[in-house]
Amino acid sequence: MFDTQEANTEFVDFWNEILVPKFTKYRHVLVGGLTHHSAKIFPSLEVHEGDRVVDVGCGFGDTAIALAKRAGPSGSVLGIDCCEAFLEIARGDAAAAGVDNVEFVEADVQFYPFEGEFDFCFSRFGTQFFENPVAGLKSMRRALKPGGTMTMIVWRGIEDNPWLGMAKEIVLRFLPPPGDDARTCGPGPFSMANQDMVTKQLEISGYTGIAFERVDAPLMVGNSPDDAVGFQLALGPAGEVFREAGEEAESKRAEITAALTAELGKYETDEGIVLPSSSWVITARNPQ
Repeated sequence: MFDTQEANTEFVDFWNEILVPKFTKYRHVLVGGLTHHSAKIFPSLEVHEGDRVVDVGCGFGDTAIALAKRAGPSGSVLGIDCCEAFLEIARGDAAAAGVDNVEFVEADVQFYPFEGEFDFCFSRFGTQFFENPVAGLKSMRRALKPGGTMTMIVWRGIEDNPWLGMAKEIVLRFLPPPGDDARTCGPGPFSMANQDMVTKQLEISGYTGIAFERVDAPLMVGNSPDDAVGFQLALGPAGEVFREAGEEAESKRAEITAALTAELGKYETDEGIVLPSSSWVITARNPQ
């Protein structure tokens, strides 16, 4: 039996202690807000009837459930995440959807004892937070059968993602940047933006057939300006600046909220507050 506690790291603890409640509160952004983005990617994923699939960093399980539907009754999906609270929601959603070919396991994929049994390995915005990217990518490759495919989606640079970058710039007008001792969830959402660096990480991890595809899509960051401001101050780069500033941030909350509301309000649509986003869809293979 795999012992998840032995594998826990400082980053995993931070996810469970600090981020889980905030992610759950803004699940409508973190899942529903990606609707347009996912629609551009999922139809082309190399998942077929009867495939065995592993979804790394599956979070609330929406991607794992979608993959399970693609794999069909003769296939199966294993969803892995380090936060049991996310997986409880995932199990409930799978049951409500009548999807019974998906299993969810709490674990840090960097340490999971894979045995080369999967046809396809997937991760949407999960690998960016690996404490040791090469160790995590090697573990994902070990999950695959010879010739199996890995596809991960990662954000491109912060300058390409105003849905996060713009709010950070605004908050930094009022507050200092986080110090070197700031608690963190891992390398961060833009840690795999550099194509050359990630290619090298994949090569070191033993992959071949490495390919990058840029995907740009609108992303909903809140149902209203107030909702969007709450999201930005809770999560992401702006949220980190605000959290680490502590009492100073709280003393300036009204000013910061007003500045964010004024800017985010410019992006209000019938869907909510919608800003541009940009990612890499990276595909690689486990050699035959």
